[in-house]
Amino acid sequence: MANGETDAATAHVWTALGGPAELLGAVSYAPSSGVPAARLPVRELARATVGVASLAAAELGARRAGGAVPAVRVDEAAVATAFHSERHVRIDGRKPTSFAPLSGFWRAADGWVRTHANYPHHRARLLAALGLPDGGETDALVERLSAELATRPARWIQETVYAAGGLAVAVLERGNPEIPPTGIPLTELPLIESRRVGEGAPRPLPEAPLPASGVRVLDLTRVLAGPVATRTLALLGADVLRIDSPRLPEDPDLHADTGFGKRSAQLDLGDPSDRRAFDDLLARADVVVTGYRPGALDRYGLAPDDLLERHPGLVVAQVCAWGWSGPWAARRGFDSLVQAATGIAAIEAGPDGSPGVLPAQALDHGTGYLLAAAVLRALAERHETGGGRHLRFSLAGTASWLTHGITPAAVDGAPYDPEPHLAETPAPYGQLRYARSPITYAGRPLDWARPPGQWGTDAPRWL
Repeated sequence: MANGETDAATAHVWTALGGPAELLGAVSYAPSSGVPAARLPVRELARATVGVASLAAAELGARRAGGAVPAVRVDEAAVATAFHSERHVRIDGRKPTSFAPLSGFWRAADGWVRTHANYPHHRARLLAALGLPDGGETDALVERLSAELATRPARWIQETVYAAGGLAVAVLERGNPEIPPTGIPLTELPLIESRRVGEGAPRPLPEAPLPASGVRVLDLTRVLAGPVATRTLALLGADVLRIDSPRLPEDPDLHADTGFGKRSAQLDLGDPSDRRAFDDLLARADVVVTGYRPGALDRYGLAPDDLLERHPGLVVAQVCAWGWSGPWAARRGFDSLVQAATGIAAIEAGPDGSPGVLPAQALDHGTGYLLAAAVLRALAERHETGGGRHLRFSLAGTASWLTHGITPAAVDGAPYDPEPHLAETPAPYGQLRYARSPITYAGRPLDWARPPGQWGTDAPRWL
């Protein structure tokens, strides 16, 4: 990108976030050649999402300090490394497993399906739906699953596994890209939904060393997109407290990647004592970020409108898989499944026609940085105008932008090397190698204030 030239993808997202157009000139990119390639413009998506998150951080910091917005120079090599953060993690030299043996693409009787069985309960439900026993050697179980799926139609597998609480989707064929199994044309899914809720006096944040210093973030997210967002807010000074149910454990290796800068506690919202502790946290929170299916938290009184009515001025940010309306809105989903069901897997197919994947979990990471940018912008607006904010994102919405809204740019720059963007630190469970954050602006924090702790072991209280 030439000096003084505005990147189109960055401008599109910044406008969607409601950012002042005059600030776009502060953003530039240090290009890198050899960044993992794809047919779709993943490079452009990745740098734009990090660019707007960096600009939003610089804007909020400048508003708090009363000065000019500093320059933002994003390094594409740092972005590419961060978008593979879960693959770069090493714990005492051990490389975590990205996908379990029963997660992947499988031939069906009339096409392909993609399964997700990384969590034990999803694996059990997948096998139960297909009448397969869960036991024996892994290789033999993989063969049994493959043989069974090959006899069934893809949509039958999808619906049968879904009905059993498991995760499988039919892979959308490339010749029919506008009618995914979700039932909503991809072009109708918004990238960002934002609304102001209520009035009120400005809620200025005092001058502080970091843009989000003193901001309390209640983190109700899991897996990758939401945790990437809250990991970014923690880098920028927020007190991020992640809350999980003790009945729904997290993958400890995944938490080793996404838990930087945060604390993590367990509370059962169905238990009266735990619920009182949660309500005490909520009463003092500035931001609530949720990563569950639409409606999943409503029974606890945590629907966005309920939260914003009881806590005026709160920022409520949500991320889901399939969007906020339509027949699939309430379904579980992950980046890999959204890629399969929205046509991305077909676009990235191999020479033999087998489904392909993006070179990173780009929907997760990109949506995470967008969500962080939106929260930072909401805090900047609340700083001057007051009121609450309701923000919504989905992986499918990001997939729509990737497939329909970004123009590929020329690739140039220095050869890509991830090593300068990796670091090591001692952590409670061993020596941890990790990817540094790609967020950058003049005066930025160079690293997180603390490594990830053991999942769920912190006290449920604000610092």
